Amino acid sequence: MSDYRRVADSRKHHRILRLFMLTCVLLITAACDTVDDDRIPGMPVNINLSDPGMWNTYGVAGFGDFSYFVFMDGSPREPSGFPYTDMSATGFGGVLLIGGMDPFEMQTGVPLAYDLSCPVERTRTIRVRIDTATFEAVCPVCDSHYDVTMAGGAPVAGPALTGTHKYGLKRYYCHPASTGGYIINNYR
Repeated sequence: MSDYRRVADSRKHHRILRLFMLTCVLLITAACDTVDDDRIPGMPVNINLSDPGMWNTYGVAGFGDFSYFVFMDGSPREPSGFPYTDMSATGFGGVLLIGGMDPFEMQTGVPLAYDLSCPVERTRTIRVRIDTATFEAVCPVCDSHYDVTMAGGAPVAGPALTGTHKYGLKRYYCHPASTGGYIINNYR
């Protein structure tokens, strides 16, 4: 078997495995109860990464690549060198931008965006962080884990999954710009 064929077969196997895992997570989540992903208060979101240079510097390049965006009073700006403007807004607790698979559109290799605030804690300053070993967003206070790369921010462990109510991360939208980057906001 040629090396090309072996690589192609390996990629196909990897895609099938990822789809199977996503289906299992979605079925488990849907089978239990509904997940409330709207617990975080609605706040404006506007991060303009429409310029290809801005996207290449601050955007995400592939699966699991991530960035945090925080621009609000009393918090250090993230990323520190990002040129925020008067039109910039980063939601309730900030924005997590991560490369993954959109389970609602069934597209792979796309940027996904979520509010950084843990919906269990529901506080602007308690923000999830990515565990680079699992690519899950983890709350440092309640230890809830969320699948942000393949399950739309659905809870996978901790009080967000096992509590009386199930809470998912609030999702935002990544709109492709005509110039090659993306604009992240909270409307379709």
